[in-house]
Amino acid sequence: MEISPLYHNCRPEGELLPQEAAAFSLLEDLGISYDRVSSDPADTMEKCAAVSAVLGVPICKNLFLCNRQKTEFYLLCMGPDKPFHTKDLSHQIGSARLSFAPEEALWELLRCTPGSATILGLMNDREHRVRLLMEREVCEAEYFSCHPCICTSSLKLKTADVLHKLLPHTGHEWTVVDL
Repeated sequence: MEISPLYHNCRPEGELLPQEAAAFSLLEDLGISYDRVSSDPADTMEKCAAVSAVLGVPICKNLFLCNRQKTEFYLLCMGPDKPFHTKDLSHQIGSARLSFAPEEALWELLRCTPGSATILGLMNDREHRVRLLMEREVCEAEYFSCHPCICTSSLKLKTADVLHKLLPHTGHEWTVVDL
């Protein structure tokens, strides 16, 4: 897997997909500093591990979930090595039976494709249909790592900037969960 050197506050060169360009513009508009690497698609946690080594921080596992009726949607940001048990999470958030949301909903609500779900996609959820769930360790870490709505770039952000600049801008609150 090819991975670029680390860049500071520098978008990838060339033409970007609209959702990726929007993610970088949002970071710039909010004054959020970032480190970035580009790579072959890092669309699995195994591939993300190689990228994490260059970034110096683990890339979050982001799961896009929904209830059985597909009327409530959740973005779960969790550590890459944490196991996911739907029963435990469902109980914590008071939702019956969670499952992975359909790809169409991921695109419609966050403008992300499978393998690139990200907290930055919340900028596209203007109706606040997605509830953000953050695993406690991720929420309390100094740095947060994610994709900018496409899995060929990965970012390292200060978690404080995510919580106190990005999320207030999108209007999303977060729920801390223990996994």
